[in-house]
Amino acid sequence: MMMNLFSSFDPSTNFNLSMNWLSTFIGLTFIPIMFWKIPSRTLMLWNKILTTLHKEFKTLISSYKSQGNTLMMISLFSLILFNNFIGLFPYIFTSTSHMVLTLTLALPFWMSFMIFGWINNTIHMLAHLVPTGTPGILMPFMVCIETISNIIRPGTLAIRLSANMIAGHLLLTLLGNTGSSMSIMMLNLLVIVQILLLVLESAVAIIQSYVFTVLTTLYSSEVI
Repeated sequence: MMMNLFSSFDPSTNFNLSMNWLSTFIGLTFIPIMFWKIPSRTLMLWNKILTTLHKEFKTLISSYKSQGNTLMMISLFSLILFNNFIGLFPYIFTSTSHMVLTLTLALPFWMSFMIFGWINNTIHMLAHLVPTGTPGILMPFMVCIETISNIIRPGTLAIRLSANMIAGHLLLTLLGNTGSSMSIMMLNLLVIVQILLLVLESAVAIIQSYVFTVLTTLYSSEVI
């Protein structure tokens, strides 16, 4: 085990096994059985959220050829949101703070979009390399810029999610480690600040899962 600031992001255990990755799925056991059996308030609220997301993703895609893509994006949103929230609990490994997971989510989606677009809509994909109204002398440069920006998309998706998860957890850890050397008055202030940061991290967990899914949906709409 690493005895430094980043030890909480170390997926290895004392047995030199990456068993902390089980946090990606073990949190499913926390969901009550009644959530799956009868229409409880929690289930109704979750269905309302998913219905709203389905309508928004359907508007973003806006194509009859990919009507089932919204279900895939909703599943992606649920997976990222679930793992972001699980990582907020003490002593639970945050899997979305690692590029191993975030790049595994972003790269296959981007590759499938690119393969589908260049095989089925080659002219459409070539037209995306040169924005409308670009002067002729700038067209070669715009092709290079658009190509590079297209290639780095999975990397930006993965880094954005992992960096936001790491930043909040590091801030909470840094402030928490200073508590032992503080006075009672400052300790009370520290507790209030930690609670506010935890609320902020909960909002970040929702926002980042939404941003990741919306950007993936927008990338898919460009190749259709």
